[in-house]
Amino acid sequence: MKPFSVENNVKKLKLIIHAGTPKTGTTSLQTYLDKKQRKLRGKGILYPHNLDDIQNPNAPKHQWFEKNLVTTNLHSFLANFKNILTQVTEDTHTIILSSEGIYNYWWDFPDASKAILHELGQLFDVHVWVWFREPLAFIESYYKQCIRNPQIQNNPCYGKDLSFAEMLDIPWFSQHLNYQGFVTDCQTLFGENSVSAFKYQGDVVQEVIQKLGLATAHDNPTPRQNKSVNGVVTQLLKTINHYNIKAKDKELLMTHLKEINGIFDNYPNDSLVDESARKRILELFNPVKLELKINA
Repeated sequence: MKPFSVENNVKKLKLIIHAGTPKTGTTSLQTYLDKKQRKLRGKGILYPHNLDDIQNPNAPKHQWFEKNLVTTNLHSFLANFKNILTQVTEDTHTIILSSEGIYNYWWDFPDASKAILHELGQLFDVHVWVWFREPLAFIESYYKQCIRNPQIQNNPCYGKDLSFAEMLDIPWFSQHLNYQGFVTDCQTLFGENSVSAFKYQGDVVQEVIQKLGLATAHDNPTPRQNKSVNGVVTQLLKTINHYNIKAKDKELLMTHLKEINGIFDNYPNDSLVDESARKRILELFNPVKLELKINA
């Protein structure tokens, strides 16, 4: 018996999976899409509520997607899709799911979860949207995010007291520079023309507004919701990570670190990418091949 059922949907809905990547304005986009749900519905586009929105109303991303795939939790994965289908109306033609964790944990998905994704592609017209940053800036900001995150069991990078060079030597971390690998995997699962790769140019929200036909003459640039920490706070976070503190205590400290970060935003920010690191990054980097059109 097939795990998915769309007997109530005669038409094949378009499913846009916005997969990130991290540090490309994803939080800003999710906040925008969540606030514009009513306007999107008027155009036949559904940015669905989560099952846990009542308990967690300030998290407008679909983190359940990658979490259930990492753990092969088919029951929860199906429950979330059934919840989405209850929000579909006769006017709905497109569903958008967004979580940077889809790219983040892509290489952690077991084969059984990849099989689930393949079947998803048989039931929906799946399109993967992914934004890629220039690799040097991306991997530096991603390092800072890993240092900032709380520790997670079996994750070799989150919340660790590691230097940038040390983390580059960890395959779990450096594989995030394999842009083409992600694209190829998605094409294998969903079809050769299923992936739209975009160059990150600083304002993903405005790009998506244009693509969804929501742009107006008075649209302003969208401020970033989740900026990278600067070098000073990165060093403080490494020191904090050395003590392996609890996630709730680290979150309390982040309030103060954000204030420090704001002060040091007025001062020069030293890059972690020296000549040695630059050479190593470019050795590890696997760019999207020319045969796949990258949209500017």
